[in-house]
Amino acid sequence: MLFHSDQFLFVFLPIVFAAWWMLQRIGAGRLAQAWLLLTSLVFYGWWEPRLLPLLLTSIAGNYLVGRYLARTTAVGRRPLLVCGLLANLGSLAYFKYADFGIGVWNDLTGSEIAALRPVLPLAISFFTFQQMAFLIDAARGRMTDFDPLRYALFVSFFPQLIAGPIVHHHELMPQFGSGRVKNLDRHFAVGLTIFAIGLFKKTVLADQFALYADPVFNIAERGQLPLTGQAWVGMVAFTLQIYFDFSAYSDMAIGVGRLFGIVLPLNFDSP
Repeated sequence: MLFHSDQFLFVFLPIVFAAWWMLQRIGAGRLAQAWLLLTSLVFYGWWEPRLLPLLLTSIAGNYLVGRYLARTTAVGRRPLLVCGLLANLGSLAYFKYADFGIGVWNDLTGSEIAALRPVLPLAISFFTFQQMAFLIDAARGRMTDFDPLRYALFVSFFPQLIAGPIVHHHELMPQFGSGRVKNLDRHFAVGLTIFAIGLFKKTVLADQFALYADPVFNIAERGQLPLTGQAWVGMVAFTLQIYFDFSAYSDMAIGVGRLFGIVLPLNFDSP
């Protein structure tokens, strides 16, 4: 479910926001948090429901390790931290690099080990590194909020779950607070404006540059050589397409977060 898709713009976001706004208006801040968590999990599971247990397991495991790290003595922290970090890196390595490693080994040794072909979990790099930073902060005694609901929402908050920005717990968890958000009208106006700018970048700029880049890459894909002028047009158009794609996503993520009263850090300024 992409931010500029019909499902997100006309179904998911309006339903999520309307229910959250209503809960905020009646002062049910805790329920509003729970609603955001539930809908964030739905957003993630929309891509591939089979991978949702991995995200939930990662959240639960890292939360328990982080909580124990914050409470244990300094002597016991380092081994536990190392185990926690290795577990995260091991999961990341398995899903992203296991088949690559098997392929290299087969090439070097002439063996014929079958590829594992695991389904790559969406956003595994983002939620893994985000939680590794959490474990390091917990080991350093920087954890002050152990609320499991806020932690789960910190990891899975749908505007920044898929492609960042990666945030530290101290940047996001305090903003959830009790769940009640002040100045709702102002947050809505600012968030909608930023989101609209991002949507413009994606649909009007990035997608239009793709119309010039794609034909050139199609020529190369057919095994033909594009003319020099065509190659330059394709290269410049593709550069601008990628630039505005990423810039657009960043703006839309920040804008959606702001709709819910959450200020995400800027992760796109200039190339």
